[in-house]
Amino acid sequence: MKSKDAKIFLEALEELEKEKGISKESLLSTVEQALLAAYKKNYGEEENVEVEIDRETGDVKIYEVKTVVPTEDLYDAAIEISYDDALEIKKRVKIGEVIRIEVNCEEFRRNAIQNGKQIVIQKVREAEREYIYDRFKVKEHDIINGIIRRIDERKNVFIEFDGIEAILPPVEQSPADTYRVGERIKVYLAEVEKTNKFPKIVISRKHEGLLRKLFELEIPEITSGLIEIKGVAREAGSRAKVAVYSADPNIDTVGACIGQKGLRIKNIVNELNGEKIDIVVWKESVEEFVSAVLSPAKVVSVEVVEEENTARVIVDNSQLSLAIGKNGQNARLAAKLTGMRVDIKTADRVEEGE
Repeated sequence: MKSKDAKIFLEALEELEKEKGISKESLLSTVEQALLAAYKKNYGEEENVEVEIDRETGDVKIYEVKTVVPTEDLYDAAIEISYDDALEIKKRVKIGEVIRIEVNCEEFRRNAIQNGKQIVIQKVREAEREYIYDRFKVKEHDIINGIIRRIDERKNVFIEFDGIEAILPPVEQSPADTYRVGERIKVYLAEVEKTNKFPKIVISRKHEGLLRKLFELEIPEITSGLIEIKGVAREAGSRAKVAVYSADPNIDTVGACIGQKGLRIKNIVNELNGEKIDIVVWKESVEEFVSAVLSPAKVVSVEVVEEENTARVIVDNSQLSLAIGKNGQNARLAAKLTGMRVDIKTADRVEEGE
């Protein structure tokens, strides 16, 4: 590598470090490994060599690494050097000493770097993928803030997070949202997974985790552990139910979540663009919990059939439509939150044997 080219090379790595956050040292080590592989491919795998890039000048040097042995005991010239030959390289040597002999590698410098270019590029890409994975992995299952950069014809929303772009696909979008280029947006980082290509990054606006994390952000009592979120059920953009609990009987769990003048819950609803949120108190008694979850409907009785994982709920005629909800939504959310099948009937139908 010519001195001018070497300088440009180092400057390029420094720029890459600034832009991508990939350390210059790790890139240099990667390039050294790639050049070593290229050298061995050209001159033989059996060669015991080291490739070294000068950190100041960028010059590439190749060294044969050999152990000094008695001249009459020389057996493998690829890894050994006779004592007599070693004295010609170094004035003072000892038997058993490992010495490095610089190789005249002009031809290698001219050809091997170019031949190994794709290897180097691939290694840099791998380092970049690892960097992206690490950056996102630490934020998995949390809210991240980004800026909408573009929206394609398939309605995929491309969001930038500190110079890294991720896609919010239609399947992870909330029906209540309107996306505009240039706007800031909060999303839930649902999954970060390594793949053969770039890391799989799943971001969402409809995941239940988004609602859970918004509660943690807005309600200090949840962050401190005084109030615990026991469960979240959500139909994004429409309605959600959140079950909360506190071991301290003096804490008004629902009131704390709503906040003074409803400010806390209002901030969450605004972030979700009008999604209605029911906050219910978690109960250890399954019957009481099912009754609470079906709010705002008033429940007459609840019978739990454990072997069927079913809650049989009785309500007055006037409460039936409220308990089931529009298009069955209230009942569906209740089933999600309790993890049970919720069978709702009126007292009249039970008496009739239905």
